[in-house]
Amino acid sequence: MPHILVTNDDGVESPGLLALAQALRQIGDVTVFAPNRNWSIAGHNKTMHKPLRVWSVELEDGSPALTTDGAPSDCVALAALGLVSLPVDLVVSGINTHPNLGFDVTYSGTVAAAMEAAISGWPGIAVSLDDGDGRHWRTAAAAAVKVARVVLEKGLPANTLLNVNAPNLPLENVQGYRATRLGHRIYQDELIERSDPRGVPYYWIGGAPPTGILEEGDDLDAVSHGFVSVTPLHMDMTQHRFLDTVRSWLS
Repeated sequence: MPHILVTNDDGVESPGLLALAQALRQIGDVTVFAPNRNWSIAGHNKTMHKPLRVWSVELEDGSPALTTDGAPSDCVALAALGLVSLPVDLVVSGINTHPNLGFDVTYSGTVAAAMEAAISGWPGIAVSLDDGDGRHWRTAAAAAVKVARVVLEKGLPANTLLNVNAPNLPLENVQGYRATRLGHRIYQDELIERSDPRGVPYYWIGGAPPTGILEEGDDLDAVSHGFVSVTPLHMDMTQHRFLDTVRSWLS
């Protein structure tokens, strides 16, 4: 059986993590190693300025897990550095409580864990569930299993990960799967200024949930039409088409 490392950014007690771990046990031996608290919108970081604590816990179904006061990417890094003794064949991060579409991937701790997997030489998958009424964890878990089966069989190119977003629908209402590119998110952030009891100002970044520009072939469009989007991401963020322009500036 392949060995699958499962992590997330919503914390080790998240119902999405439990649903993911339970589903992936159909196809492999699962080790859960997740943060002890919510790290949503934490991005890709590695803890270098303080010690990291790691301890054992039980998930709601009684299965064992490891947790840490570090970030999602720390979970993968610590596993790669030897805290998980068994060789890892695949890292799956999720199920994130909200979608990670378009520019969201730059903020997402869920995606960051899959990026850390790619850095460590392991295939990585990030799995997220769209917003909506109720939480259809079963839908996202089924998508994770389907994509994980393929990756375990065929592998991924070096420095590549998959970003999977499931529509928040009953499994039987899902329209299918689409290979997609990242879409264009539109954020509606607002600066909220308040004062503490001493009259010193402080700030919140608030506002309405993000929207997006739906274009055929992108992840936002696919999920909005009831499809599971599967977007390959690469760690090389170079804008290759712009390289010649930059060279001309420097000549």
